Amino acid sequence: MTSRLKMILGITAIIAFIVMLDALFVVPQTQQAIVIQFGEPKRVIQDPGLHMKIPFIQRVVLYDNRLLGLDPPAKEVLLSDKKRIVVDAFLRFKIVNPLLFYQALQTEEMAHSRLSDATVSSLRDVLGKYDMKTILSPKRTEIMAKIRDEVDSKAKAFGVEVVDVRIRRADLPEETSQAVYARMRSEREREAKEFRAQGQQMNQKIKAEADRDKIRIIAEAQKNAQILRGQGDKEAARIWAKASKRDADFYAFYRSLEAYKNSMKTEGTSLVVSPDSEFFKFFNTVPDNVRR
Repeated sequence: MTSRLKMILGITAIIAFIVMLDALFVVPQTQQAIVIQFGEPKRVIQDPGLHMKIPFIQRVVLYDNRLLGLDPPAKEVLLSDKKRIVVDAFLRFKIVNPLLFYQALQTEEMAHSRLSDATVSSLRDVLGKYDMKTILSPKRTEIMAKIRDEVDSKAKAFGVEVVDVRIRRADLPEETSQAVYARMRSEREREAKEFRAQGQQMNQKIKAEADRDKIRIIAEAQKNAQILRGQGDKEAARIWAKASKRDADFYAFYRSLEAYKNSMKTEGTSLVVSPDSEFFKFFNTVPDNVRR
């Protein structure tokens, strides 16, 4: 075999290998394929594994067969009670007819755009029939099912099945939220002022009752003290009178000593009296009964 023949065989083998590589393709478990020839779909392959196509003439387009997600942009919706809310929703969908999907949309990016428009349109159509109270009630599940069915009916036209549509968040528009917040704040401030005024009124009432009880208790205590003091003075007078009757001289002597003590209690006290004054009679003499 000449070297020229070897070269031809080598080139032929390389070309055959390249042709074989382009003719074979793999469909993963999570995807489905469409074989395209000159822009026209020829075959739909939904079974995973190794498959063949005409090399260099046909090409393969792969689509995901799993559940896909889409988050349309939040949109403002007018409800039946003329209130506006900003709805942020999401949906889950599957490509169930890859041939129809390719003919209608071709790419998943185009599908996202069409589904987003369909979702926003259905949200406005369905939610526009209900008021805020109904949307926040247990009937919300039924409303979401209606939105899902409406979006699904639109999506079937391009080979897509909408599995679920959910509202992630429904808020009032920013300007409405600020107005509601300001109104709520003023209402809470008004309630706080009322509670504060009621507290001050109760405080004054309690203080007045406490002052009244204080005056009553002090008056009662003073009354009882005067009664007890009078009874004590009466009893002391009785005892003194009884004692003075038993020993008049001793009683006079004791009373004189008390008078001496009280008159000289303050330091530096001076008394100017006559030596034979009645006041100092016990300085010179002591009663016999005391001396004993």
